[in-house]
Amino acid sequence: MDQNEFSLIASKHETALHSHALKFTRDEDEAKDLVQDTLLKGIRFCANFDKGTNIRGWLYVIMRNTFINNYRKDQKKQALIVQEEEITSPSLMNSSTRNSSGSTFMMEDIRRALTSIPEAYSYPFQRYFEGYKYEEISEELGIPLGTVKTRIHQARLMLKKYLKNYQDGAGD
Repeated sequence: MDQNEFSLIASKHETALHSHALKFTRDEDEAKDLVQDTLLKGIRFCANFDKGTNIRGWLYVIMRNTFINNYRKDQKKQALIVQEEEITSPSLMNSSTRNSSGSTFMMEDIRRALTSIPEAYSYPFQRYFEGYKYEEISEELGIPLGTVKTRIHQARLMLKKYLKNYQDGAGD
């Protein structure tokens, strides 16, 4: 059976597939997406369909497997997503200062070190530390990519010089 012939036969079952998809998703838009994915997979793999067997049943199996696979992917994504407020610089500073009293002094030294270097260097460094890419920082500041990289590198050197007491655990 070729794809055109299969497509014509499968489209006759679209309404039944849609009502079945609603039972899985409980959402109209998601059900439409699931039906579309099911039909596309059916058309793509129509060569695997045994002519003369139940096409609706075959499509239901594709739909169920597609739904299960999508559900598992969504669960993995949800497990990996960290709320933005948990990874902001202030909350990272707060959580790290609660670890021990020695960390308080270290964090204060880091804050002083960051304020001791010019903002043209400290701001790109902080943005990079927060997880922004060089390109994003470049766009935000309206400066060339090479300048961003140089400023971050220079900020690292300045911070390293300022915080040399902590190198190799000497500040502990």
